Amino acid sequence: MPSSTEALVRAASLDPHAREQLLIRQLPRLQAWLRLRMGPKLRAREEPEDLVQSVAREALAELGDFEWRGEAAFRHWLYTRARHKLQDRIKFVQAQRRDPAREVAPNDSDESLLACYGTLCTPSRDLAAREAMQRIEAAFDELPDDYQEAITLHRLCGLDYAEIAARLQRSEGAVRNLVYRGLSRLALRLGGRHGDGAPRPD
Repeated sequence: MPSSTEALVRAASLDPHAREQLLIRQLPRLQAWLRLRMGPKLRAREEPEDLVQSVAREALAELGDFEWRGEAAFRHWLYTRARHKLQDRIKFVQAQRRDPAREVAPNDSDESLLACYGTLCTPSRDLAAREAMQRIEAAFDELPDDYQEAITLHRLCGLDYAEIAARLQRSEGAVRNLVYRGLSRLALRLGGRHGDGAPRPD
């Protein structure tokens, strides 16, 4: 059984076990990305796990069209499909005007999800997992969209600053500042510190 993401991507078109391993490997980061990018209204009405499973299934079915250019590029390819799915769900919820009584409670037992959030900031250790997730999400929701985009592309997709700058059509220095300032705001709101390796502006 292949172990690297590249080997799994190449094997997944023929090997169902490779597809399963690829799915398992990507789920925590993909779920963290979706929850953060959903926003508070959709997050209260939709199960992120359902969206993750749907995105993963559709992406794996399209792997034959993907040209491997590194794990960060693969994640971005995967998250682009997640973004499309998210946009569709937002339009559906807005059209249906679903009853707020159907809001769903966050899953408070997913330690892997909280670990992904830990790449953004380090909340106080005395916070319970559920409270920590809710506080991180609420603080993230208050960030401007360009801060959210830069942070998630860097910390969850794993793109470097040059790649993000090309995608956002900004300078590399501007992207560094977006990530740094966004993480600083999160740290201030949560009373914690930056996640390990937080960037510093040039």
